[in-house]
Amino acid sequence: MHRAERYELTFPVSGDSIVVTRTDRAGAGGHPVYSDETGIVQAEIDEHGNVRMLASGGHQSHDVPARAVPVD
Repeated sequence: MHRAERYELTFPVSGDSIVVTRTDRAGAGGHPVYSDETGIVQAEIDEHGNVRMLASGGHQSHDVPARAVPVD
C-alpha cells in the first residue's frame, strides 16, 4: 500500500498548517512517523490519515490536527 511521503497537518485551535515528512521510524501503532523540518512536530499517521501526535520533548502537548492531507 502506498503511503504519502508528506502530509499537511491543520490545527483547529491555532489555525496553523504544518507540512510533515515521513521519517524512517515507526510509532507505537506500527505506522510511519512524520516530522516537520525542526523535528519539534512529530506525528504517527496511518493509511487512513488518522493522526497521533508524538511529544518530542518533556512536558510538550500538541493540539490534535483537524486533518492530515497528503502532499505529493
